[in-house]
Amino acid sequence: MTATSSNSNPGDATRRATMCRNPFNNIKFFVFCHGLLQFSQLLLSGYLKSSISTIEKRFGLSSQTSGILASFNEIGNTLLIVFISYFGSRVHRPRFIGCGALIVCAAGFLMSLPHFIMGPYEYDKSIASVYSNTTDICQPDGEIQSLSNEQCLINLNKANGNVLFILFMGQFLFGIGGVPIQPFGISYIDDYASKRNSPLYLGILFAATLLGPGVAFMLGSAMLRYYVDIDKIPADEILLTPKDPRWIGAWWLGFIVATSIVAIAAVPYLFFPKEMPKEGSNENEVKSDGGLIKEFSEKTEPREPVSLSQFIKVFPQVLFQTLKNPVYILTMLAQVNVNMILCALATFLAKFLERQFSITASLANLLLGSVVIPGAMFGVILGGVILKKFHLTSLQCGLMCVTSMALCGLFGVPLFFLGCSTQKFASPRTDWPENSEDWKNVTTCSINCGCSDTAFNPICGADGVEYISPCYAGCEKVAFDFKENKVQNYTACSCITSPSIGSSAIPGSCGTPCYNLFLPFMVLAFLAATLASISQTPSFMLILRNVNPADKSLALGIKFMLNRILAWLPGPVMFGSVIDSTCIVWGKKCGSKAACHYYNNNLLRQRYVGMLILFKMAAFIFYIAIYCVLRHQDHKKTSERESDKQLVEHRMNEKAPI
Repeated sequence: MTATSSNSNPGDATRRATMCRNPFNNIKFFVFCHGLLQFSQLLLSGYLKSSISTIEKRFGLSSQTSGILASFNEIGNTLLIVFISYFGSRVHRPRFIGCGALIVCAAGFLMSLPHFIMGPYEYDKSIASVYSNTTDICQPDGEIQSLSNEQCLINLNKANGNVLFILFMGQFLFGIGGVPIQPFGISYIDDYASKRNSPLYLGILFAATLLGPGVAFMLGSAMLRYYVDIDKIPADEILLTPKDPRWIGAWWLGFIVATSIVAIAAVPYLFFPKEMPKEGSNENEVKSDGGLIKEFSEKTEPREPVSLSQFIKVFPQVLFQTLKNPVYILTMLAQVNVNMILCALATFLAKFLERQFSITASLANLLLGSVVIPGAMFGVILGGVILKKFHLTSLQCGLMCVTSMALCGLFGVPLFFLGCSTQKFASPRTDWPENSEDWKNVTTCSINCGCSDTAFNPICGADGVEYISPCYAGCEKVAFDFKENKVQNYTACSCITSPSIGSSAIPGSCGTPCYNLFLPFMVLAFLAATLASISQTPSFMLILRNVNPADKSLALGIKFMLNRILAWLPGPVMFGSVIDSTCIVWGKKCGSKAACHYYNNNLLRQRYVGMLILFKMAAFIFYIAIYCVLRHQDHKKTSERESDKQLVEHRMNEKAPI
């Protein structure tokens, strides 16, 4: 456009100035909005994981079932991710992102619904209380009055069936709503950001993605300090405390908070344009009709729009061509292993800390959200800054990934040895070996006490043994603190027989004796998370730089799909099953198995941390393979350039006059 024509159309200049001032035509503002949306989306997703152990106890689920629930959103996501991503640069991406965010909002509110349709939380009603005539103490030749197991089981199955259907449906919708958010956002930023700033923007985006789960665990810590039925019963009637193993926090409240933030973050996407000026480019001009003439558009969108039927026909060919790229496929496999680690940590690390070091669910979530997740976030930002500052090549990105995973493994291996053994406990039912010094059988000493087979009210005996209830400790007397309406101690306990220590017990768990190992564990976990996350941004750049620009959205869609199918979908189920395999005392409800009461802590640590180490080793091996392929390609290009140079010199020498 010439200066003359510009002066003759003052309206164009006005529109151009307006566009420059319009924040919705600024890629930096889009990065901010998308960071906020991904933060809020992952806040909602992470909140489920922060409260997963509480949901287990509230509805009597196994870790395997809760793992299936945690991964169920990947099913809805996987069904659509590739098809949506293929049309990434051919549709109005911001509007698709906004619509997906609204579906995520609906899913979040649905996840909180079970609390409102279920009755109040019911725990062991024989809890000792000033206002209760029945106490969980030994009553020789007494009978426990309860609903028949058959009728109880019918009611339980019906209630749990409704709850699980709602939770699973909420997760399914969450997966569908999340389909366009990340791949569309990443490709949109990479299309309209300058090549220099793109790695930094992606680093900021990944950091916001990690910040979401971090805040989610802190939100979970805050919400789980409130009693689950705080909206249904007065505070002065709540007899349990957060340190009581039967305590259930207000798991549902965080879903409402997180969903409200997602709704706010979705609004700006209604105003972003389908296309915007490329950052740092002077080649974009405004037409009289307000459209954009983009010479670079042919680089980002060389393909003509296709219909869905045409896409289905060409998809296998495009997929095959994409998967033939060795750097792409190896990077994906490396990220699958890294994501296996991430899903194991996000879903079950808080529960692992609870069991290993006898801390509350609230404290475990607080530490996870304030130590481990910030470490990962710092690593992602550091990786993006290094890429921007040193302008790393693909080969250097591969070396950076290898180094970060090697250092992560170096600091991660000691975690295999840092933990606590199972506290010495007493129970009438267990899979614990009969000759174990850590288990005490109380079947004989409490056989005449009339104890309920569902009783779970842990007390710590004067002998240092944790009994699952005062009744199973044979305690016949209880002393109250009438001022605070709580139990002071239990006495005359027939199962606590040592003359030197007496026969008394106090309410609550005995805990584990190795709390001093907790600080070194968290320091090493912080370092391992930081070092592993440094590879996140360079591994993404390896994909973006080694695929056809026209297939960028599809490549990202395939990557996200395979990460979900191979990592996020089976990962929580796999690790949940591993955790269940270490249970030694299962709870009972209506004669059926409920949530686990006690785990073999040594076995839990060995299997859980051991699997994490295996996935780290696998990721390390794949990154080494990527580096070798890139180095081979680099040497090949160098040789070709040398050959071309020699050929040119040879031809010039032939044409030179004698």
